[in-house]
Amino acid sequence: MKKSLVIFDLDGTLIDSVPDLADGVDGMLAHFGKSPAGTERVRTWVGNGSLKLVERALMWADLPLDNLPYAHEIFLQKYANSQGKTAEYQGVSIGLNQLIQNGFTLALCTNKPTQFLPDILKNMGWADKFACVIGGDSLAVKKPNPEPLLHICKTLGIDKSQAVMVGDSKNDILAGRGAGMMTLALTYGYNYGEPIADSEPDEVFENFGALVEFVLA
Repeated sequence: MKKSLVIFDLDGTLIDSVPDLADGVDGMLAHFGKSPAGTERVRTWVGNGSLKLVERALMWADLPLDNLPYAHEIFLQKYANSQGKTAEYQGVSIGLNQLIQNGFTLALCTNKPTQFLPDILKNMGWADKFACVIGGDSLAVKKPNPEPLLHICKTLGIDKSQAVMVGDSKNDILAGRGAGMMTLALTYGYNYGEPIADSEPDEVFENFGALVEFVLA
């Protein structure tokens, strides 16, 4: 695959963060006297940023959406103190290093709030891996809008024709397609319970190592 820039999603693509996100959501729900939603339910809510995650939790718990701004602040506080369970998916660190060693530029485009990214990247040992990092509140829009991906290309001075978007959800595929990029998808992440192949990415992989082999080919 003759490309020079690989843009990665984070949650569900490079890391499994749902256990910590679920702790944050359940802590927020407990603040309102509600039962926990649990990890597997929260897994189906992830992908559109933290505000949408909290909105889905409030709707599930039959809490008024008038509470959304306050509930979101509670969630952010709880999540900030729930960072011990997030882990990389198998082979990610090895794969990122292989790509860098073979001359690829790496970037990160996530809908996660920017405030959490430095600590996560440091904890994973990836603080120096990405030439550009865009969070869900870095710009006025987030995925599935293609603008964050185009912003990365412009910032790095790399034409979009030389970029590929890698993700696990339809938001990633829609953003990549909208930006005119090749899209690669991983099946193990979070996609609202829908098969990622339904979003028609250019290629689908069951593990990170296979994806890296394809990119390097």
